Amino acid sequence: MKKLSAVFALIAIGFSGALRAATYEVDPSHSHIGFAVRHMVVATVRGTFDEYVGSFNYDPENPANFSASATIKTASINTRNAKRDDHLRSPDFFDAEQFPEIKFETTGAELAGDQLVVRGNLTMRGVTKEIILPLTFSGIVKDPWGNTRVGFEGSTTINRQDWGISWSKTLDTGGLVVSDDVKIELSVEGIQKSE
Repeated sequence: MKKLSAVFALIAIGFSGALRAATYEVDPSHSHIGFAVRHMVVATVRGTFDEYVGSFNYDPENPANFSASATIKTASINTRNAKRDDHLRSPDFFDAEQFPEIKFETTGAELAGDQLVVRGNLTMRGVTKEIILPLTFSGIVKDPWGNTRVGFEGSTTINRQDWGISWSKTLDTGGLVVSDDVKIELSVEGIQKSE
């Protein structure tokens, strides 16, 4: 808690003119929404979602008031393998035709050490479940064009079975072709909206 308070104190000194609650639009060209999943027990496959929109409200003086929402285009999944991506878009996994969007909306946030722990509802395949997402504050800066930018990074692990994403096969030696646990990885840069 002391470490996080010190971080925000430094922000207050360096950005006294920008130190206030504001809404930020996620900048997709400088952000990353990805995932990692174990394949056949022995390797980790990573992928991204390449099309999404999002925004968050952030107050450096009251970071626990943080709130956010995001909408991801399911069909934009990208694991750098066309055949695998088509399978992931199919009813075996995300069923992108019937469920074209994945949505997230916060329900609360609290400070825990040097992290901001966010709670929120994640909706996939028509199923909504609450997840917990610890975020690390990356900084606040004025870009060369006068925009205020804020960054956060975080990760959490979910069980895909909870959202009805259940396809897999059991290996002869035990274990699954695709693990149930999926690690969500985020690196988000937001641009403050003009008033």
